[in-house]
Amino acid sequence: MTCKEKLAGIRQAMKRNGVDVYLITSADPHISEYVPERYKCLAFTSGFTGSAGTLLITQEHAQLWADFRYFVQADEQLDGTGFELVKLKVQHAPEYIEWLGREFRAGTTVGFDANIISVQLCDLLFEQLSPKSFKFKAVDYLDSLWEARPELPSAAAFTITAEHAGASVAQKLNAVRTRLQEQNVTHNLVSALDDVAWLFNLRGNDVSYNPVVLAFALISAGEAALFIQPGKLNQTDTDLLRENGVEVFAYDALQQHLHALPDLATVLIDPKKTSYAVFKYFNDQTTIIRGAAPSTYLKAIKNRTEIENTRTAMIKDGVALTRFFRWMEENIDRIEITEISAADQLEAFRAEQDGFVGKSFNTIGGYGPHGALPHYAATPESNSTIKNRGLFLVDSGGQYAYGTTDVTRVIPMGELTDEERTDYTLVLKAMIDGSMARFPKGTCGYQIDAITRQPLWEHAINYGHGTGHGVGYFLNVHEGPQTLNPTNVPVSIDLGMITSIEPGIYRPGKHGVRIENLVLTVTDMVNEFGEFYAFETLTLALIDTSPVKFRLLESRHIKWIAAYNQTVLEKLGPHLADDDLQWLQQKCGMANVASA
Repeated sequence: MTCKEKLAGIRQAMKRNGVDVYLITSADPHISEYVPERYKCLAFTSGFTGSAGTLLITQEHAQLWADFRYFVQADEQLDGTGFELVKLKVQHAPEYIEWLGREFRAGTTVGFDANIISVQLCDLLFEQLSPKSFKFKAVDYLDSLWEARPELPSAAAFTITAEHAGASVAQKLNAVRTRLQEQNVTHNLVSALDDVAWLFNLRGNDVSYNPVVLAFALISAGEAALFIQPGKLNQTDTDLLRENGVEVFAYDALQQHLHALPDLATVLIDPKKTSYAVFKYFNDQTTIIRGAAPSTYLKAIKNRTEIENTRTAMIKDGVALTRFFRWMEENIDRIEITEISAADQLEAFRAEQDGFVGKSFNTIGGYGPHGALPHYAATPESNSTIKNRGLFLVDSGGQYAYGTTDVTRVIPMGELTDEERTDYTLVLKAMIDGSMARFPKGTCGYQIDAITRQPLWEHAINYGHGTGHGVGYFLNVHEGPQTLNPTNVPVSIDLGMITSIEPGIYRPGKHGVRIENLVLTVTDMVNEFGEFYAFETLTLALIDTSPVKFRLLESRHIKWIAAYNQTVLEKLGPHLADDDLQWLQQKCGMANVASA
C-alpha cells in the first residue's frame, strides 16, 4: 500500500467518524523519542523516518510539521507521498495548534490516537482549542490499514547488579519515596522507559539504540509494582526484584491497577511522558498532580560508580575513535570511502572494545554539504563518496555495559577553504567557552547555552538546535531533565550531571561544523559570593588543530586545546597499539599552534 493509498484510507475513516482533523505524533505509549517498530507511525503513513514530527491530515491538507533538522530529509522523503512539509519556527513547538484555531471553524473535531499523544500535548490542545468550541475524539485509524503491523517487541530484558549501578533497587525506591513524601503525594506513576530502567536496574532491547524495555512502574509508600510483558524477565531477575520490594505484573495489567487506586490517592504523573490513554485509566476519585517524576532528577545525578564507569567507557570509545581517525587519514587516497562505509568502519572499531553493546544512536556522518544537515543519516541513495578535500562531520556514540558516549568531530580530509577553516575555529572556540564556564550553583541550561553561543553571535552566526542535552548511564543518549538550549527551562545544571556541549555552524549546500564533548558538572570553588560549579570534560577524542585559525582564538583557548589533547594522549596512550600511539602523539603535538 502506497502512502497516498494510506492517506486515502485515513480520510475515508475520518469521514465515517465525523473527524475533520487527524493528528499523528511521533511517540509510543511511553512518549519515547525512539520508538519500537510497532509505533513508527510517521514512517508507515508518510515515509518520513525522522525521530520528531507531527502529521496533520484533513480532507484538503496532508502535512508534516517538523523542525529545521529535518527540512532536507523531509523534502526528499515526502516527495510523491501526498504529504507536504510545514517548517516549524521553534524546535518541538506544536505550532499547528495555533494554525488549527485560525484556519478552522467552531465545532471542528480533532482526532488522535490516545496511545501516542502526551497528556501535556492534550492539555495544550484542549486549552487553546476548546474555547473555540473544538471537539476531540480518541481514535486509531492506522491499525486497520497496517497490514502485518509489528507486535510489541519480545526480546528478553535483564537486570544489572547493584555494584554495577552504584545503588540497589531498594535504595533507589527509598530515594523516590522520600521525594514523594516531601511532595505530599501517595503514588508515582512512572511511564518514561529510561526512568523505569534506572529505578529497577533493568535493561532491554525493545528500542533501537536505547537499552530499555517497555514497562510501567507504580510506586507508593509501601509498594512498588513493575508492569512488563510476561516472559521478559527470567525467574532469577524476578526473584531479585521481589527481594528489593518489587512485585511484577503483566504489562496490560496497568489499567486495572490505576482504576482500582484508593479514593484518596494522590498520583504524581509526568505530563510530558504519560500518554493520554494511560491518563484516562484513572478513576474520577483520584487526584492527579502533574510534574516530573523524582526518578528523572535522581537519574540525572550520576553516583560515583556511574561516573567512574563512564570514564572507562570514554577510554574505550577514545581508542576506537583514534583508530578511526587514523584509518580515515591513511586510506582516503587508497580506497573508496563513503559516508556509509566510514560509519560502518567506526562501528567496527567500537565493536572491538570490551563491553561494547551497540550504537547509542544512528551515526550522523555527513561529508561536505551533507554536514550542513544536523540530523543527516546516509542512505544508499544519498551516500556520498568522501574525497581528499573538505570536511567530514561525524556525530556518533556507543552503548557500553558501563556507560553511554556521544561525540562529534569534524575531520579535515584535505584542502580546505578559508570559510571552512573559519567556521571550524569559531565552533571550536564556542565549545571551549561552554566547557570552561564557571557558574554559580542554581545556573540553568539556557544561561550556559548563551555563554556557548556568544563567540558565534559576535560574527552574526547562530544555530537552530540546542547546545546540549543530558546523557544516561548505559541508557538513553538524550536524557532530561537538564538541557542547554534557549528555552527558559527552570532546571539547574547540578553536580553529577553529564551533559553534552555541541555548538555548530551549518552552511546549506556547502558544509557543516559541529564539535561535541560530554562534560560532568563538578564543584569549582566556594567563596563569599556562594558556591560555584564548573565542567570536567569526559570525552577523550583528538581535536584536530590543522584547520584552526589561531589568530581568531585567545590564549586561553589555545591553552585549553593543548591541555585537552595532552589529556587525550595520556589517557588513551596505555591502551593503544604502537602505530596508533605514534600517530596520536604526532597529532596531539602543538606544532600547528607555533606555525599559526
